[in-house]
This record gives sequence, structure tokens and C-alpha cells, in this order.
Amino acid sequence: MRERPTRKARLLLGLMSGTSVDGVTAAVVRIPSLSKFECEILAWETYKYPGALREQIFELFSKKTGTVDRICSMSFALGEYFADAALRIIAKANLESRDIYAIGSHGQTIYHRPLKPRSSLQIGQAAVIAERTGITTVSDFRARDIAAGGQGAPLLPYVDYLLFRSDSKSRAIQNIGGIANVTVLPKGCQRDVVWGFDTGPGNMIIDALVKHFTGGRSRFDKDGHMASRGSVDKQLLKHLMSTPFVRKRPPKTTGREIFGDHFARQLLQHARRRKLGMFGTIATATAFTCESIIHSYRRFIYPRTEIDEVVLGGGGSKNRVIVEVLREKLDCDVLLHEDFGIPSEAKEAVAFAILANETLDGRPSNAPSATGASRRVVLGTICPSR
Repeated sequence: MRERPTRKARLLLGLMSGTSVDGVTAAVVRIPSLSKFECEILAWETYKYPGALREQIFELFSKKTGTVDRICSMSFALGEYFADAALRIIAKANLESRDIYAIGSHGQTIYHRPLKPRSSLQIGQAAVIAERTGITTVSDFRARDIAAGGQGAPLLPYVDYLLFRSDSKSRAIQNIGGIANVTVLPKGCQRDVVWGFDTGPGNMIIDALVKHFTGGRSRFDKDGHMASRGSVDKQLLKHLMSTPFVRKRPPKTTGREIFGDHFARQLLQHARRRKLGMFGTIATATAFTCESIIHSYRRFIYPRTEIDEVVLGGGGSKNRVIVEVLREKLDCDVLLHEDFGIPSEAKEAVAFAILANETLDGRPSNAPSATGASRRVVLGTICPSR
């Protein structure tokens, strides 16, 4: 795929907290000294946030409660939590801190503005992580792409290129986290033609509705069980699909600024007027995730390239309703990350371990065709261990 310098194998650690704010996912990977990129996952785990901490993070998403003092304090508090997650996964892998070459930490996004003036803010102090672990830590991956004129997202197309590129099959790597995003890898592609974009909501709206209907007792629709018990309201689904972001052409990226709690509240108001109830509302929100993905393929991807395989990852790949709908309506084979030996829940943490490795070797790892940046740039800020 590309030549790499000969050197000893490295162990790297990735840390990720996504838009669903479930917890910190940590992964230890080995990148061997081979001319062709490969990586091996040695250990991974998601360390769930305590309920009180999770609620405090959600408060940062609101302009009313996300005050500067709270953001400042939480950045350091999350740095401690991320550092603890790193030390725990190192122990789980039967390793010591000195065995780890570097940590790549995405942090926790609390605001992302893809439109001009573009900006993005991830918290979870890298200095705290480096100090507590004694390991060089790379963070703040989005900022340099934004400085180069990009949207700072999606960040995974380059990693998807390294992990999933094929000479014989065109693939779409579809992540369904809080937000859903896709990387398009035409068969035999070079990195310059890799592209991707956010397709729309993933689990974010569904999770908010589940939390509302269960009074906070459940965080998500496990296995799509609630959605499977309801009927999709086609009129409400049509209204949801008229959301401008869904129709917007790539490059595009989004987050809570469009599909956050305010969107879920509006959906609830429509659902009440239509007397849908819990299961019907969740079924319709789930259908919105599916249809926004399907629309993206038919409108933006298929006209540019044929797709032989779609590879699903993220928490949404555990939702049976979502998987069944996509397998029924996408005109290609639909596989899971697990079919390639990569746990879906670990994928993004693995990605930031890989991105940290690229940063420390001085290699650009953004994908301008996906983010809209003017050029390739080296991502991340480096906080040395000493």
C-alpha cells in the first residue's frame, strides 16, 4: 500500500470518547516493522463513565450550562479519567507504561462547528495523560485540518485506507456512532482518491429518545429491541429526511449542533401530535438513521463509484434493526468490522493509536478529499512524556 521506514515494532495506545458519551474506549495495538501497513489489537476495553460524570459532560453541550469554568475544570477531570483508562488497559494487556511508544487521545468533543468560521473543541487534557502515564501523548487531531481550510472531520478515512483498502473490491466503511459517517475506498485506490463524509445521525437521536422514555434507566436501544416493537411513521420519516444536512452535498460533517437534544425534543413533539408512543417514535428515529445512510449512498456514492462491500462499525452495527434494513436496501454485501478481525467498539480507539503513530513519524494523515482541506497536513499536538 505504501512503503514505510524499517524500524522495530511499536506498541501504541488509543483513547476515544465519542458523541454518545458512553465512556472512554482504550486500545493497545502493535504496529510491526513491515513495508506494508498492518496492526494487531492486543487489548481493548470501554470504561463507562459514572452517571454523575456523564451528566456533567452533557451539561457542557448546552450554551446555558456549558460555562467557561465548567469546561476548564472538566478538561482536567477528563484528563485524569483518560489517564486512568490508559493505565488500566496497559495492565489488562500485561504491559507496563514503558512498553508503550505513545498515546493518541481524541478527547471528548463538546463543540464542533463545520461552517465558517470553522472551529472544534475537544477536552481531556493531554498534559494530564502524559504526566500520569509517563507516555508521550498526541491530542487535538482536528485543529490542523481546520487551519488548512478543512472541516476537521471525518478523521478516519486515512485509517480506513490503511486497514480496508482492496485491489479487487470497492468498499464503503460505514461507522454508526452517535453520528454516522462513511469512507469510500474504490478498488485499487491511492490515498488521494479516498473520500468520505458524515451521512447524518447514527445513534444520537435514538439514545436521547430511549433516555427520555425510560427516565434515564436505559442509555440505548439494545439490539434494536424497542425499534423492532414499533411501526415506522412514514409521514414523520419524510419530514425528518427533509432536514437540510441530509440533502447537502459532501464534504460535510455534523454533530450535536444539528442532531443533539434539541432535535430529539422536536421529534418528540411531532411524535406526540401523531400519537406514536415510545416504540413507534424509536422505530421512526431508527428508520431515519437507516434512510439517511441509504440516501447518501444512492445520491452521493453510487453515481461516483460502484460499491462491492459495505463494512459496518460502531455501536449501530449492534442494532439488529439497522443492520437488517441496510442489508435489505443497499445494493451490495454488508459486512461487519468483526469480519475483518476488528471489534466495532474498539475501532475508533485503534484509529487514534494509528494516527498518533503517523504524527510522530511526521506523516500527514488527514484526507483533504473528505474534509475539504487545501492540503495534507500532519495532525495533532504532541505532549512529551518528560
